[in-house]
Amino acid sequence: MIPERCDIVFRNATVIDGTGAPRRRADLGVADDRIVAVGDLSRVKGGVEIDASGRVLAPGFIDVHTHDDYVLLAKPEMTPKLSQGVTTVVVGNCGVSLAPLASAARPPAPLDLVAGDAGWDYPDFGSYFTALDRAPPAINAAALVGHSSLRVLAMDRLDRAATPDEVRAMRRILEDGLEAGAIGFSTGLAYRTAIAAPTLEVIEIARALTRHRALYVTHMRNEGDQIFESIDETLAIGRAAEVPVIISHHKTAGAPNFGRSAETLPKIAEAAKHQKVGLDVYPYPASSTVLSADMIPRSTKILVAWSKARPEFAGRDLKEVAAELGCSQEEAVSRLLPAGGIYFAMDEGDVRRIMAFADSMIGSDGLPNDEHPHPRLWGTFPRVLGHYARELGLFGLEAAVRKMTGLSAHRFGLKDRGVVRAGAFADLVMFDPETVIDRATFERPVAVSDGIDLVMVNGRIAWKSGAATGARAGRALRRQDQDRPML
Repeated sequence: MIPERCDIVFRNATVIDGTGAPRRRADLGVADDRIVAVGDLSRVKGGVEIDASGRVLAPGFIDVHTHDDYVLLAKPEMTPKLSQGVTTVVVGNCGVSLAPLASAARPPAPLDLVAGDAGWDYPDFGSYFTALDRAPPAINAAALVGHSSLRVLAMDRLDRAATPDEVRAMRRILEDGLEAGAIGFSTGLAYRTAIAAPTLEVIEIARALTRHRALYVTHMRNEGDQIFESIDETLAIGRAAEVPVIISHHKTAGAPNFGRSAETLPKIAEAAKHQKVGLDVYPYPASSTVLSADMIPRSTKILVAWSKARPEFAGRDLKEVAAELGCSQEEAVSRLLPAGGIYFAMDEGDVRRIMAFADSMIGSDGLPNDEHPHPRLWGTFPRVLGHYARELGLFGLEAAVRKMTGLSAHRFGLKDRGVVRAGAFADLVMFDPETVIDRATFERPVAVSDGIDLVMVNGRIAWKSGAATGARAGRALRRQDQDRPML
């Protein structure tokens, strides 16, 4: 039934609903935090009327791969994401989550990428969610429990496999996190905090997910020469624990592996016929994580994202830094640590092939605490819409929006999000399809994108005309309130 009055009515919008269906011209009505009607609302009065002529009205974008755990609390305006049209983020990726840890000391890399020097004051997931409830950010957040965080909490050394008692302790802590509202469990098996963990350790911890109908999300052990073995390990963990699997930021890194996405994608597609598996990707041929000398042979270029020891080198080319210091690049890395780096070690052809894969989602993998961040922190979603969809024609606009909304909500089980329909939450983005584009670059990574006119979160306008409104309508999306993922 069409209501007589709505709080807000969008008029004459081009609606792209997030399902992949063709766009259509329609009005849209919002009451409180929900969409209440989509269609001809000419007889409906709006408390606020918004002319959406010439604009696309779509579900708010869902960033499925973030490290925004701490910044949601420290900088709740969430400008890098809100300005792109993002209304929901998934935190706790790559085995790194802000909870459950409590320590005044700087944690080992890569855990320091999340909070840096801020300290870790969330001994359990209940306290983290309570903090979000008490000081809501501008956008919604769903959370994963990180394997490396569990290892730091339960083990005295990280350079070995966990003992049976330690595995049981980590599984109990994961159970507690799921009970508190976490939607799944993540690993970062390529990192020093977890690389010594055998497959069986991960399986035994992940078995806690089955009863809770939760997700396993992984930064795989290897994204280069051993990528096929890593995919096999990932799929085996999902099968053993009987849970859906998400492969994070899928790539084939290093020059010898350029083009191998033509083999990995069919392998993943075949596996998806027999088990629940999905993947995300970011729209750039460069990655970013902790600074490591191991990446030097595999990268054509490395930028310093931040350095605790030498902060003045943030944004500089590692080769130039080494020359200035009068040493090798390997020695320069040791002098900069702890630090972060941006690595050019991917092929653009692989990036496009993975993005064009029908079931790939979009995740930024941005690091909000970096002094000189990767541009994906500010530009991911408009880049997909403007560069890859409009300029290159890699896929249509409807497909692009689906990768950033409906598909993501489906894979992660985010109930009544990621779609434009009556009854769904009013998480919406209005953008100009002719001008939307990213402005963040590797040289100047902090820049607001063009073409994002308005962003609404839970029925409140949070971004309008190039600026935040100050609304803090975001919510902690607890597992208990969501759908089962990947139905």
